[in-house]
Amino acid sequence: MYPLTTLHFAVSWQDSQNTSSFSEVSGLTMEAEIVEYRGGADLQLSTRKQPGLKKFGNVTLKRGIAPADAGNGLFEWYNTILAGSVQRRNVTVSLLNEERAPVMTWKIRDAWPVKVEGPGLKSTGTDVSLETVEFACEGIEIEVA
Repeated sequence: MYPLTTLHFAVSWQDSQNTSSFSEVSGLTMEAEIVEYRGGADLQLSTRKQPGLKKFGNVTLKRGIAPADAGNGLFEWYNTILAGSVQRRNVTVSLLNEERAPVMTWKIRDAWPVKVEGPGLKSTGTDVSLETVEFACEGIEIEVA
């Protein structure tokens, strides 16, 4: 058995009509705060460390801009927060094997876009135009196939 590459992955959210191809996914992080505690009757002269609140990082997606993808719903989703309401959706990121079957899946719960960034434009450049979308979320679960 060999380690999987990060080359093949799929991203989708809430309903199947809002899927898109992305070139990069980052920020799939989970961490627990550390709570230090020492009871009044504890004879040890040190604190005990216990798990505290869980925190989840913002997830960032990057993709090349293509005219056919202009109506993918990302900007409409972002615009829902401008109206004062937050439309939360579940986002799924799946790492795929050579047969394009999911091997590992990150289920991002109650996500909403906090940042949409257009490409850096440069008249002398030949780089691909990338757009970036950053999501805040309430939780990340990992499933292994």
